[in-house]
Amino acid sequence: MEQTGLTKGNLSSHAAKLEDAGYIEVEKTFVGKIPRTVYRLTSSGRDALDRYREHMTTVLGSLGQSH
Repeated sequence: MEQTGLTKGNLSSHAAKLEDAGYIEVEKTFVGKIPRTVYRLTSSGRDALDRYREHMTTVLGSLGQSH
């Protein structure tokens, strides 16, 4: 929540979709009585992120060339 600025509900919704797609793993534990959730990228998630980054770099790079 701190890094994304999303609300608990929005983060949970996005995380569920990413988990269903196999892009992240979710680990829920307690530290004392405080719940703690850790999200980890899977190898499929890393590959998808790399492909997205490459695609967006290409798209954004082409914007300056369209003039």
